[in-house]
Amino acid sequence: MRIGVDLGGTKIEVLALDDAGREVFRKRAPTPRGDYQGTLKAIAALAREAGEGSVGVGIPGALSRVTGLVKNANSTWLIGKPLKQDLERLIQREIRVENDANCFALSEALDGAGKGAAVVFGVILGTGVGGGIAVHGEVLAGANAIAGEWGHNPLPLPTAEDLPLPACYCGRAGCIETYLSGPGLSRDHEALTGEKRRPEEIVSTEGQSLARYIERLARALAGVINILDPDVIVLGGGMSNVERLYAEVPRLWTRYVFSDHVATRLARNAHGDSSGVRGAAWLWQKRAVK
Repeated sequence: MRIGVDLGGTKIEVLALDDAGREVFRKRAPTPRGDYQGTLKAIAALAREAGEGSVGVGIPGALSRVTGLVKNANSTWLIGKPLKQDLERLIQREIRVENDANCFALSEALDGAGKGAAVVFGVILGTGVGGGIAVHGEVLAGANAIAGEWGHNPLPLPTAEDLPLPACYCGRAGCIETYLSGPGLSRDHEALTGEKRRPEEIVSTEGQSLARYIERLARALAGVINILDPDVIVLGGGMSNVERLYAEVPRLWTRYVFSDHVATRLARNAHGDSSGVRGAAWLWQKRAVK
């Protein structure tokens, strides 16, 4: 069996797939936020409960090529920790650890919305914003283990409406994540209207705040197309459920893409919030491309 673990900011999910890719086990547990040792124990317990087999773990960050320690994690209690080594000690198995957005991209490239495409860019639009790249069915990790780290690039071509640049947990300001995450949409709506609203409430009204979000997403994804030129961009995370994105973003991104025609498809994920954990399980199918 292939066992995948998706370590999220609020929940940990484990999934076991048989050799044909069929789900044979699934379970979720709350993430012990701020508690590294508690997080280790929760992951290990779920992995053991899933049974014998290879274990892949998707995390909201990456492992440093230099130290092997976690870096760039918005679950900040993981930063600087030897997560892979500690989990292998607890589970008594070799594991593979990959960025959660890379796991998402891998899942959608293998048997999801990007199946059959040569280059798939997977986007997470949730509590945080991330990106991952799959090329010919393999994760592109990159020389620094940051390939696809789209959310911590600056929002392209900021206008007066985008100012002042919002602060990001990473220490910089104006990151794509600060505009396109769910909390980023709520922050922008409050700045625009003075009202505190949850992202789902803002989406339901389909007002100016959502229109601003859609235009910013088009700008940000146009930058991806200009550099990576993927066949498919697949959206995941809570904001991927906004139907307007799939018609309006491709219409708007044409003004920013350096081409006379844009063939890149924008697609909703095929596996919902299971894509990340499925991709973690599939980490044992092939090695990540360095």
